[in-house]
Amino acid sequence: MTPGTRHKVIGTFDDITSSTPEKSLLTPLKSTGGRNNSGKMTVRYIGGGHKRMYRIVDFKRDKDNMSGVVKTIEYDPNRSARIALLTYADGEKRYMLAPNGLKVGQTVSTGAGVAPEVGNTLFLSDIPLGTVIHNIELYPGQGAVMARSAGTYAQLLAREGKFAIIKLPSGETRMVLVTCRATIGVVSNPDHSLESHGKAGRKRWLGRRPHNRGVSMNPVDHPMGGGEGRSSGGHPRSRKGLLAKGYKTRNPKKTTSKFIVSRRKK
Repeated sequence: MTPGTRHKVIGTFDDITSSTPEKSLLTPLKSTGGRNNSGKMTVRYIGGGHKRMYRIVDFKRDKDNMSGVVKTIEYDPNRSARIALLTYADGEKRYMLAPNGLKVGQTVSTGAGVAPEVGNTLFLSDIPLGTVIHNIELYPGQGAVMARSAGTYAQLLAREGKFAIIKLPSGETRMVLVTCRATIGVVSNPDHSLESHGKAGRKRWLGRRPHNRGVSMNPVDHPMGGGEGRSSGGHPRSRKGLLAKGYKTRNPKKTTSKFIVSRRKK
């Protein structure tokens, strides 16, 4: 109908069952605008956007031997996936990352001896090999840090002694302790990667300001700036001079490198 909606592709929000979040699980979220404590801009292209409240999501899923009932599936402005509100038998309410296919009224559990069904959180030692998982811990009790964005999942390939071998969404294969927890299923909102904003204004609503290229700057502003006419800029690099496009920034002496079985594909 308009130039802004002509190429717009966004989700339908059909899976969302409530538009008002649980008040007890909200906390204020301060907008920084990319500034540090002295007011200096340290991260560019950030600012504006709609005001948000942070939803306290339970990434630890450590409420063992007590099942929770899914009350609502909600939109979370702070992440690409949907979140589900759980109510436990003792009256406590918690948010969890909603896996794809989770419905209102379903029961989810966590802990040892739990059935490997969608939404349940188990130790990697209890999950059948080949199972699709998400929300994975890197260290026991730390809380989930891997495979948390919309539509992502990992796969449990094998177990060797006290380690499980997991293929991550990036393609990297990594060893993780079997005492770490993971949730069964794929993260919700798998169509998120197909979205197209349609107009620059929608980016501004999300708090992202116009992003200008290093090639278009002057030599004083960027390593790729300057030159006569439209020059390529030479080797792609950041404003600080760090090479991009294939230059490895990981510390080769990092102690956790021994847990990586195979690196992600370029």
